[in-house]
Amino acid sequence: MSAIPFDQVVDLARRAGDAILAVYNGPDFDVEAKADDSPLTAADRAAHRVIEDGLRRLTPDIPLLSEEGRDIPHAERRHWDRFWLVDPLDGTKEFIKRNGEFTVNIALIESGRPAWGVIVAPALDTTYVGTVGDGAWKQQGDGQRQPLLVQAPTPGGGHAVVKSRSHPSGELATFLETIAVAESVPVGSSLKFCAVAEGRATLYPRFGPTMEWDTGAGQAIVEAAGGCVVLTDRRDTPLRYNKESLLNPFFIVGKDF
Repeated sequence: MSAIPFDQVVDLARRAGDAILAVYNGPDFDVEAKADDSPLTAADRAAHRVIEDGLRRLTPDIPLLSEEGRDIPHAERRHWDRFWLVDPLDGTKEFIKRNGEFTVNIALIESGRPAWGVIVAPALDTTYVGTVGDGAWKQQGDGQRQPLLVQAPTPGGGHAVVKSRSHPSGELATFLETIAVAESVPVGSSLKFCAVAEGRATLYPRFGPTMEWDTGAGQAIVEAAGGCVVLTDRRDTPLRYNKESLLNPFFIVGKDF
């Protein structure tokens, strides 16, 4: 793991963010619908090209699974012990709304678990990085790196709960009736994981569809910051990767819940 140039991968994620901003800050852009009706823009494609070309140059022996890459069958993927998991533009709906809450996600998956991750929010000029077992940090612009630490709710207090801006869920409403909620923290894209990692929120329950590339980098950062990402119905079981189906089960992010 030490041989991987992680600082260069962080720079690569930032360059992908620059490619996204070139579209975001330009004239109106076209929005296409993919087969599952999710939106696709020129920014998704541009970021994918930057990341794919860069990772193949930096780590040619590590395979790549990207939302905007080719569909790789499980018969091929199941032999991967280590691979890059990429969402070139997470939060395309937030990108289209121009609210700034979209990200570039790159994770390194080892033996079905996230080992390292970077999330760049280009419109917010913010970078989050986590190495599982070695800590996580946040950097605003070119400022100092600030360590991240997941927080549990104060004794007797309720949770600060992350809620999706674009994906409301009836199951979530039912779940929230079972816990003490002090406040709601509406956030888009994988920044929901970052809100927990930096202690701005204490819980992120997800009762809606996500794919592996939506969560890999965020899980690495949360786990590196002392939290966990576990299944809603089996809270001793972490979210795992490179499954036959890339669709995630429902999960909860936090600490001591």
